[in-house]
Amino acid sequence: MATLSRRHVLGLAGLGAASLALSACAGTGSSANRPKQKGNGTLQFWSNHPAESKKTEQKIVEAWNAAHPDTPAQLVDGGKNYEELSQKFNAALAGGDLPDVIVASDVTWFNFAFSKATTPLDDLWAENGIDPKSYVSTFVEDYTYEGKHYGVPYSRSTALLYFDRSVLEKAGLPLDRGPSTWQEFDEWAPRIMDAGGGKPALTIPDGTAYLDWYFEGIAWAFGGRYSEEWDLKFTDPRTIDAGRFLQDQVRKGHIEITKDAINNFGIGTASGLLESTGSLGGLKEIAGFPITTTPLPGPAPGCPTGGAGLSIPDGISDERKRTAIQFVDFLTNTQNTITFTQATGYIPVRIAAHEDPEEVAFLNQNPNARTAFGQLQGNTKPQDYARVFVNGAGRRIGGALDKITTGDADVEKTFGSLQARIGDAINRDIKPYL
Repeated sequence: MATLSRRHVLGLAGLGAASLALSACAGTGSSANRPKQKGNGTLQFWSNHPAESKKTEQKIVEAWNAAHPDTPAQLVDGGKNYEELSQKFNAALAGGDLPDVIVASDVTWFNFAFSKATTPLDDLWAENGIDPKSYVSTFVEDYTYEGKHYGVPYSRSTALLYFDRSVLEKAGLPLDRGPSTWQEFDEWAPRIMDAGGGKPALTIPDGTAYLDWYFEGIAWAFGGRYSEEWDLKFTDPRTIDAGRFLQDQVRKGHIEITKDAINNFGIGTASGLLESTGSLGGLKEIAGFPITTTPLPGPAPGCPTGGAGLSIPDGISDERKRTAIQFVDFLTNTQNTITFTQATGYIPVRIAAHEDPEEVAFLNQNPNARTAFGQLQGNTKPQDYARVFVNGAGRRIGGALDKITTGDADVEKTFGSLQARIGDAINRDIKPYL
């Protein structure tokens, strides 16, 4: 990307136009005309419990309540995934009771910021003595819009390759690295399948479970991409090549595309898995075999960052906002981000956590957790505009990828149709307001 990045996108848009453009995807749009809600005295934290983290979240909430009995918090189920939580928040914006803190994913946070449904955090940080520079800069700056921050990093991740270590060993493949390119994976796959008794070498979640995120890194490795700023690249020959490669791997049986990829790998029906680092904690519990993790194949960068942050609704009272930012600071402090990430596999979001003796010892004892740390430094970059800034684009991309894999549709025609539909959305909902 040239002058703009994911962190500064849409900075030229007028706020009034922004509210108009995205009002359909964020309740009633601007909260300026809605009265500030006072709440019922209990802070409401809406979460989808990323990576099955409900018990860990509840533990941290209880610690907050013990330390802050006058401002207790309640953990509320916001849905089974980021999209359901977003829909629930949309409904609240349209007339329901607003929460105090929500989990906002990489593809939902900016819609709410764009339409003023969530509040900028900078003044709240200053008023409460919170230093935003204490967060990993790569993560915290991802929530910047028009020079202000609308989120705090929480469950942040990269994608990883997971392998049954015993299968790699039986296949005579390296145990200290993964395939360096997707072409090398194609060479490894038959050996992995032979050693694994014919099982797919790799299982990947389908379009309903973020295949659009996983394939983004594959497209980059082939020299393609979803977009260059607002210039769509789904029909770029290199993006087409990446799609044909994925389709070919499915046809060969090297790759399986399925809704329940984590479970399939965990119970041993596939020898490898492409998934978020946030799945590491759960896989350690369900897999009955040794696991090794590796970075995604390159050439670098071959992996997008992802995950979610925490945002505060704009339509609550100033008093509730002050309590909410203190709760968010507590939820993500050094000790609690260590607790949360060690239980899930996500990456700690505070700089101090990366050098904390407890975390260093944990990583030494759990080298699989260290893979994401190393990949973050050299194999990642911010996501393409077309996925994270166009409302509903991730769902459309995922649907197209399902068509070319499980549906075996023509890649060029499918990607051409996808580009046309996302292009229409950009021309209708975004470009007029830039």
